[in-house]
Amino acid sequence: MDDADWKIPLTLQPSAAQYAFDLDRRLQSLVGLRALVPPDAFTADILGIERSGSGVVIRDDGLVLTIGYLVTEADTVWLTSHDGKVVPADVVGIDYASGLALVQPLGRLLVPSVEIGETAKVDCGQSLLFAACGGRRRAIQTQVVSRETFAGNWEYILDRPIFTAPAHPFWGGGAVIDADGLLVGIGSLVLQQAEAGGKDHELNMAVPADLILPVLNDLLMFGRATQPARPWLGLYCVERNGDVVVQNLVKGGPAESAQIHRGDLIEAVGSVKISDLVSLWRAVWDTGPAGSVVPLTLRRSKTLLDTVIASADRSSFLRGPKLH
Repeated sequence: MDDADWKIPLTLQPSAAQYAFDLDRRLQSLVGLRALVPPDAFTADILGIERSGSGVVIRDDGLVLTIGYLVTEADTVWLTSHDGKVVPADVVGIDYASGLALVQPLGRLLVPSVEIGETAKVDCGQSLLFAACGGRRRAIQTQVVSRETFAGNWEYILDRPIFTAPAHPFWGGGAVIDADGLLVGIGSLVLQQAEAGGKDHELNMAVPADLILPVLNDLLMFGRATQPARPWLGLYCVERNGDVVVQNLVKGGPAESAQIHRGDLIEAVGSVKISDLVSLWRAVWDTGPAGSVVPLTLRRSKTLLDTVIASADRSSFLRGPKLH
């Protein structure tokens, strides 16, 4: 994205006097990221074939931490440093549980790395810095407004993500940095939150950066975490009027093969009553690793139906990163 395209309003940009660390040097750890995905890739229709965002250099060898959806199935990745230097990069690995990814530049970026902080210490009301690549004009002073569990409609749960406001307009892969200059989050989403009086305002959701640490070596060696993959159904579900409703199905996925229909209400997984997305995905994952048979009770129109889905490993549907 060119300088003329956007910048944070001056009133929201950070001031160096606010921080005990070197603000401008810390912001140099951000890199721009552009990824190209083959048109026939599994995620091409959902996420697009051209994706752009940011990443954060976390080691002196240039290793970059970013959000996984930017580079899932990418066959071409380019990184751009704060001074405009562009180098190609490879996707090292993606952790599908957290949604974080690692990218290795194939040339020297000559930018400083940032240390990952302890995200458990981040609490509501705390002031943070949310930044994309581009220095202060693309950084925003923000505040933690929540650490509540998040459940996504795409079979995803994140415990204690970092919700911040005001929202950054270019959040994907951005860095959330604490008062000590440590990296505590990677930008993932922008969400709407209703306020009193019916007015909505936007929040960013960031994935805790330290979730990468337990799987870092696995990703570097194998491209993915080595623990058994969770069972995946290929469902998109939403909460509606106290019910959990099948919103969509992944073409060719396990749920479609099991004749699940859009509009079905999910009443139970085995003996577990389903009340929301958190209870749904946790109950599915509790059935065992990927490949486990998942028993569902559905309500279709006014009829209760019992069925089973032979789950799969989500990553088996995706183009994996190159191994080194």
